[in-house]
Amino acid sequence: MAHQSQGGENRLQGNSIGIAHIVFFVVAAAAPMTAVVGATPPAFAFGNGAGVPGSFILSGLLYLLFSVGFTAMSRHVKGAGAFYAYISRGLGPIVGIGGAFMALLAYFAVQIGIYALFGVFMAGTMEGLGIAAPWWVWAPLALIVVVLFGRRNIAISGRILGACMLAELAILLVLDIAIVVHGGAEGLSFAGFEPAQVFAPGLGATLVFVLGSYVGFEATAIFGEEARQPERTIPRATYVAVVLITLFYAFSTWAIVQFYGPSTVQQTAAASLDGFYFAAAETLLGPWAVGLMNILLLTSLFACLLSFHNTLNRYFYTLGKEGLAWAALGAVHLRHGSPHVAGVVQAVLVALILLGFALSGADAYTVVFSWMSALTVLAILAVQALVSVAVIAFFRSAPGARPSFTTTIAPALATIGLSGAFVLVCSNLPMLTGSDSRLVMALPVLVIGIGLLGGAIALWLRAARPVLFARLGRTFE
Repeated sequence: MAHQSQGGENRLQGNSIGIAHIVFFVVAAAAPMTAVVGATPPAFAFGNGAGVPGSFILSGLLYLLFSVGFTAMSRHVKGAGAFYAYISRGLGPIVGIGGAFMALLAYFAVQIGIYALFGVFMAGTMEGLGIAAPWWVWAPLALIVVVLFGRRNIAISGRILGACMLAELAILLVLDIAIVVHGGAEGLSFAGFEPAQVFAPGLGATLVFVLGSYVGFEATAIFGEEARQPERTIPRATYVAVVLITLFYAFSTWAIVQFYGPSTVQQTAAASLDGFYFAAAETLLGPWAVGLMNILLLTSLFACLLSFHNTLNRYFYTLGKEGLAWAALGAVHLRHGSPHVAGVVQAVLVALILLGFALSGADAYTVVFSWMSALTVLAILAVQALVSVAVIAFFRSAPGARPSFTTTIAPALATIGLSGAFVLVCSNLPMLTGSDSRLVMALPVLVIGIGLLGGAIALWLRAARPVLFARLGRTFE
């Protein structure tokens, strides 16, 4: 049941958003323009080439399996805690806090990387207008705007994300349809979905890029306290988001395979990562499409930042409400019902990390964005695997519980798939980051170490503050 923020009650504003808003948050976090134009060319070039479209189908099936148990448990776990609350209820607060720490790491890392990427694209755009400034000037300006929108009612952010997302989807669909009408370089075929293409050498490298498109999945549950009829809204929004992301990305990548031809698409992508989609747009649609796509890249990145900002705000809010962090983080805005203090605090932390990278002279694209993207994917896969295990444990402990596809088989298959994906990402870190430095190779250790640190803090709480420990994970019931 959603909670209202009335009469000074310190809760997020209930009944604020519906299925469409939540789907917008998830798809905006997936950043269609950025993912298609920015992330899939390396997948074509260094992965399984023409098999990229089928790789999206594989990933979509994995997340549909994950969704089965995830949505079943969403009916029993309320509030903004999402993955943290799920893990706590299924595996206990010690593992839950460890999972929360890893989720915080993922969302901080993805924001840092995307702010850097926004700074790079914005610097290039403004330089064309005669205004020269480095990336670290534009990134903080974007941060300020994101914070201002994040403190408003959540529905406002949902509308902004919806407008950005629809514009991105529209231009990419226009390009896709133009390719289909054009007929393709080698004629239209389904080569991108054939098993021989999908399971060709390089599938592991492709999945590194493809799985990153599903980061932000948690938004379907994290806004449960603010959703209308969350017991119905969350499951529907989850399935709609997964299916939409999967089908759209599979169709867009299949279309670009047709444009270049299955036999040459890999070599073409390797020769021109930056111009891979822009060349197709200019050929079929004209220069106006290239200019519009450049603008939409910026709005795509901004929408992505706003989505993750709102997600991380609600993690901070949850930790404040649970007594695991500064209590003021659990405060909500009297007018907008948003966790505004959490927004300011996390923005300050993001700004300090960006400042550290700027002062160190790190390259915004090859170091900040690439390394943070790898860290994000590793951390979120680890958390999602824990959630799947938690779903099994939660339903097994229920009175009269019996194993079923929903509560046991699907979560077990998702656990295996997500764990395998974690191993694949670990084995492809040099390709994902463009570096084989010790820092990069230590990223999996950092993720696991952060999780263990969270568990250690939970053990300390159990000994030092048993009353607080006893109510962890149940604040929102």
